[in-house]
Amino acid sequence: MLVQLNQAHIAGAFISYLLGVFIVPFVIDWSQKEGLVDLPNERKIHKAPISRLGGIAIWLSTMLTFLFLVLLSYYPYGSLLSGILLGGSLMFLLGLIDDIYNLDAKFKLIIQLSIATIVYLLGVKIDTIFNPFGNAINLGLLSYPITILWIVGISNAVNFIDGVDGLAGSVIAVDSVALALVAVAMTPAQPITALIAFILAGSMLAFLTFNFNPAKIFMGDSGALFSGFLLATLSIAGVMKGATLAILLPFLVLAVPIMDITYSSLRRIMKGTSPFVADAEHIHHKLLKAGFSQKKTVAILTSVAIVGGAIATYFSGVIKHYFIYIAILIAIMIILSVISILTKPDENKD
Repeated sequence: MLVQLNQAHIAGAFISYLLGVFIVPFVIDWSQKEGLVDLPNERKIHKAPISRLGGIAIWLSTMLTFLFLVLLSYYPYGSLLSGILLGGSLMFLLGLIDDIYNLDAKFKLIIQLSIATIVYLLGVKIDTIFNPFGNAINLGLLSYPITILWIVGISNAVNFIDGVDGLAGSVIAVDSVALALVAVAMTPAQPITALIAFILAGSMLAFLTFNFNPAKIFMGDSGALFSGFLLATLSIAGVMKGATLAILLPFLVLAVPIMDITYSSLRRIMKGTSPFVADAEHIHHKLLKAGFSQKKTVAILTSVAIVGGAIATYFSGVIKHYFIYIAILIAIMIILSVISILTKPDENKD
């Protein structure tokens, strides 16, 4: 079964990529005919209407690939995986409705909390946390709020970074591959978690073919919430089930969205505004205002994601070479540069 699953990892990424490349153009044409496009405004950086339903292609290519592999008997039945796929589909549906009808932020949050509760009851939960001074700490009743905070937080964090052509897709693709490698290296290994992560990576690479600047399509809330939810729950199922230092690895893998949502939420709270109200002061906006182009902004933040993923895979046992120290040095340099940009006052303030 292990050999088959390794083959499935490669096949899953390849099939989802091919499906995505085939599906995305149809989604672009259909959404433009139906007027389901993202219009420019003062908060957005694009200048023309662009399809905002890329999540349909991402969700379809991911789910169809998985169903195809089910037919090849790669599916291990269990509530944990069912919870991830069910919750992901519900999160996609919520995002799709929001892309079309623009739902109220508080209502979306309530639905997200409900979806996270469903998958928690199906077994996707954080039971323990790492204790550097002794045995792992059993969370007990705190398991529920911490799990919900992680799932909803990461789902929205991925949605927050979807503001520059190719940024969210690049970060998601890198994080998916890193989570897959870590899941394979875990003891015991989590090959099914890795399989879903590889499928998501293939779907995202196909989407990126049409999303790099100048973008022809955006993933919208449907794609961002679906992908963010998968990253959050796969990190729980594939990594956080361990009671060792490995439980901290998802924080390295998901460094970019975690940095952004932490920075954005604290900034908004300090200003006395809701952390769920959108604005144009995310990390990628700061980089753009500092003079970086969209492509350079994507390169910087994707580099952070790559370094974080490399460090995580190193500590999980996938990589054991001296170049990890170079990666750590580069990561420190990138983080210091980003901090310098974030603390620099805006020159174009009215």
